[in-house]
Amino acid sequence: MTDDTPDSLIPYDEIVQEALRAVVGRVLGQVASTGGSLPGNHHFYITFKTQAPGVDIPAHLKTRFPDEMTIVLQNKFWDLNVGEDHFSVGLTFNQVPAILVIPFGAITAFVDPAVDFGLQFQATVEDLEPELHDQAENDSPGSDAPIATSEDGSNVVTVDFGRKK
Repeated sequence: MTDDTPDSLIPYDEIVQEALRAVVGRVLGQVASTGGSLPGNHHFYITFKTQAPGVDIPAHLKTRFPDEMTIVLQNKFWDLNVGEDHFSVGLTFNQVPAILVIPFGAITAFVDPAVDFGLQFQATVEDLEPELHDQAENDSPGSDAPIATSEDGSNVVTVDFGRKK
């Protein structure tokens, strides 16, 4: 094969990203349909772009996390509602309650460490150099909690379609 293969006229990368984000919506929807109780030891780390269109979080969180933020859905969350293209959830940050609205398109990572499952979403061109950020420390179990990694061949799915220039 040669490098002169034509670019696809079908946006496969966008279709796959949309399908993988639908996995997140389906999982959160199942949790919401059971009244917000997580089954077994399941819990979720959800990383999202705080400046993405449709993200609605308190100003002090946008100031603290100007690019990206990770929230934990485990022990203390409420009012989980899942829409077609977003979800909203109540969390506390330094004992201050807040409602966050997060479009699925803003999510960059979804991890369930209880079963070593994770999804990472391809960054858009303007997001190629992500800034380091602290975890939101909303209701995470503590600093000694395990963080899932994919270096050991776990079930983390990373989809990154290179674009020809």
